[in-house]
Amino acid sequence: MSRTGDVIWTPSAAQQERAAITAFGRALPELLAGTGHASPALPAGDIDALQRWSVAHRAAFWTAWWRRCDLLADSVTDAPPWAHAGIGLDRMAPPTAQDGPRWFPDARLNVAEHLLRGAPDQDALISWDERGPRGRLSRGALQREVARVADGLRAAGLSAGDRVAGFVPNGPHAVIAMLAAASLGAVWSSCSPDFGTRGVLDRFSQIAPTVLFACDGYRYAGKEIDTRARVAEIVSALPSVQAVVMVPWLQDAPDLSAIPRAVPWDAFGDAAAPLAFTRLPFDHPLYILYSSGTTGLPKAIVHGAGGTLLQHLKELVLHTDLRAEDRLFYFTTCGWMMWNWMVSALAVGAAIVTYDGAPLAPEPDILWRLAATERVAVFGTSAKYLALAEKEGLTPRRTHDLAALRTICSTGSPLAEHSYDYVLRDVHPGVCLSSISGGTDIVSCFALGNPAGVVRRGELQMLGLGMAVDVWDADGQPLRDAAGELVCTKPFPSMPVGFWNDADGAKYRSAYFEHFPGVWRHGDWATRPSHGGLIIHGRSDATLNPGGVRIGTAEIYRVVEQHPDIVESLVVGQDVLQDGERDVRIVLFVRLREGRTLDDALRDAIKRDIRAHASPHHVPKVIVAVTDIPRTRSGKITELAVRDIIHGRWPKNTEALANPEALEQFRHRPELALTDATAPVSQPS
Repeated sequence: MSRTGDVIWTPSAAQQERAAITAFGRALPELLAGTGHASPALPAGDIDALQRWSVAHRAAFWTAWWRRCDLLADSVTDAPPWAHAGIGLDRMAPPTAQDGPRWFPDARLNVAEHLLRGAPDQDALISWDERGPRGRLSRGALQREVARVADGLRAAGLSAGDRVAGFVPNGPHAVIAMLAAASLGAVWSSCSPDFGTRGVLDRFSQIAPTVLFACDGYRYAGKEIDTRARVAEIVSALPSVQAVVMVPWLQDAPDLSAIPRAVPWDAFGDAAAPLAFTRLPFDHPLYILYSSGTTGLPKAIVHGAGGTLLQHLKELVLHTDLRAEDRLFYFTTCGWMMWNWMVSALAVGAAIVTYDGAPLAPEPDILWRLAATERVAVFGTSAKYLALAEKEGLTPRRTHDLAALRTICSTGSPLAEHSYDYVLRDVHPGVCLSSISGGTDIVSCFALGNPAGVVRRGELQMLGLGMAVDVWDADGQPLRDAAGELVCTKPFPSMPVGFWNDADGAKYRSAYFEHFPGVWRHGDWATRPSHGGLIIHGRSDATLNPGGVRIGTAEIYRVVEQHPDIVESLVVGQDVLQDGERDVRIVLFVRLREGRTLDDALRDAIKRDIRAHASPHHVPKVIVAVTDIPRTRSGKITELAVRDIIHGRWPKNTEALANPEALEQFRHRPELALTDATAPVSQPS
């Protein structure tokens, strides 16, 4: 019987020796020579020892990694830019504090300069949509396009620190616009074009962009959706916007007459303009990303240039084993942080493959066709996609040539045990399957892959190098082999430089540092096994507490979604009175395959499976069928919105949802009626 923690993949001796993470540990004496940091005496190939050292000696680790990356930077002193690792690196005070933490304060760099360096004839950007390949750009062509658009931004009056917003599909235009903005020191922020007008304005109105890049429309599941009317509404509500650069995605020459200050993409900037880069402080803002916004106005999270670059390079090279000759694909939109992570692969020298559209329609195997055609080495996706691919019966190892594929990354939610088995059985038996976890808050990961280590079913392979990650109980004591709060106890370079419009840092402190004073509490419910790695059980605020036993929702999903009649599910806790005492009962909502019915036999089978493979505490008291499940724009199911609905509270910000109409299925369900009936949900006008 398969179990969580069983070893299901082991790298060969050659793979371990060839892995960049192994080579980095071996090169530390050379990398630290002349830095003033002591070189560690680490056992050869001992990645666990390397991780422990990287946390205990973070300044030395990040200095060594800077030198390994050979970053292009100036210094405000006579010393090299890496010579002063930081200020206040022993404390996790918010970045507004003058005494730290601040990383590499003497360095001046530009992220676009790193992403664009390389041989002009080398592939840089390959784009696909639902119809197949759409185009490709060499590094030379990408450099020329970035120079042109940067010229247009300068002509529009843009300067360092100004904001540039993107309401664009995941394709070449988004990458070019971001790099052009970054080359000038402007701050990039983007939403995918499936956002409604209110959702876009909830985000962009906070940051007052000077230039907006927008599209005439997009394709999804075989349909064409025109967005020009939405763009006109957005621009009219954003008085800060001086120019609207329109990307021709559906038509070659769309009519732009109804859009104020609109400029066609090809007419923006001088094609003969030279490429130039403004080097700015290490923590100069690069990106503004947004929280999901399901509990209120999305938080505008500001990420610095140097920290993002250094962290992404570490994750791509050491934890993912990405190489300069590789191609990397991640299934994402411009509204998810994995887009930013994907684009950073250009700095490794790799080519990136973008895809815009539905993952399973109109062709169920479109993403695997992409991977085979483009010889993708690193394939990134969501746990939900892998679960749905298994439900669809896709067997890529039999239908596509995936010989180039070395690593599959999965994120967005915990990867179920059966998905580990599916990947190695039906996708690629030799692939390193890396479940990774972090988030928008850090634009990177707390735990992720180890190409030189084993893969255990249901577990993330290792904690990130340089990341002081732990799991604590309610009293702030470390836990092993038991579930608790995921925390980070020491600063790291990709912490936010702050929230937008949060001058005193109050929102920032409230978001991460109040639960455990001075310690980053991430909001994940997790376990650190004694043998290493990490298990994510779900979000802390979505954990269930029936009979006083706290359990993660992922433990239920892992069982339920293996059932052949169930496409997907959502589980929440409903407050009840039990013998005069407040308690929680588990309610499970299931979306069934077409033609299936939720009858008593199916309910009994679901409960039996959960009891056998999780525990009696996990068994739902109520199981309800629905035809759709609400999810955020990045594809994550939203348990909190459903929990609000069944308790008589309308969610605060339905604009954050991709399908808010699905919420109606959870209102006034007779199956959820209680003796102490909840107040009816009142929808806002």
